[in-house]
Amino acid sequence: MLDALIAEATVDCYNESECVTGFYTMLEEHLTMPFQTVVLGVDVTVTGLDLTEDGHITAVCTRGTATQRVPLLDLPLPMPKPGGGVWIDAYRRWAIGA
Repeated sequence: MLDALIAEATVDCYNESECVTGFYTMLEEHLTMPFQTVVLGVDVTVTGLDLTEDGHITAVCTRGTATQRVPLLDLPLPMPKPGGGVWIDAYRRWAIGA
């Protein structure tokens, strides 16, 4: 299943940057936000995603008035995963093998 999602996100991509953009687009479309998770022992709310200038996808995490971006590859996921969380799994598999 993850391989099919990877193929869907990276169809017509010619380089790594385009692949990351493909995953970002799929995550924006399919990942249910906001969702709660724990980062370094602190409860946070993932309110969105961001694509950095150097080509990484980050999760926008908030707690009260504080906001922190956490690389999506490092973001602990809650159980059960949020809707569309399988897209994070696909991105992680692709990134490790890329």
